[in-house]
Amino acid sequence: MNATTGTAPPRVVSGSQPYTSAQGTVYAPGICAETVESEALFLGRVTLPAGERTKAHVHARHESAFYMLSGGEVALWTGERLQERAVARPGDYLFIPAGVPHVAVNLSSSEPAVFIGSRNEPTAQESVVMRPELDALVP
Repeated sequence: MNATTGTAPPRVVSGSQPYTSAQGTVYAPGICAETVESEALFLGRVTLPAGERTKAHVHARHESAFYMLSGGEVALWTGERLQERAVARPGDYLFIPAGVPHVAVNLSSSEPAVFIGSRNEPTAQESVVMRPELDALVP
């Protein structure tokens, strides 16, 4: 922390150790509380392996935004009963409001889906509420 301003100094982050999140994606944090002492922001690379899906979950207190860098198509299921389906492709932006249950499914059997992800919650291991009772609703 900067003693004068009370904020962390500007930094360049070259990369960090990837980890698998509780919901099943591989996160490589860039900007977060752990790497730069961010107080309100997470920015990192998020990968959904080929043919895989996330577990049903909710981010109770924060919004999430993603930009799809590469891969095939990804189905995003949202809503209280995961009844809404949208398809993302490279070049698309995704927005997930706080409190909305969701599941992402990588429809490619050969290519990982790679995103840049951001959220207004700074920790690398984000607060997430798993919703296992919804998992069977997504094919």
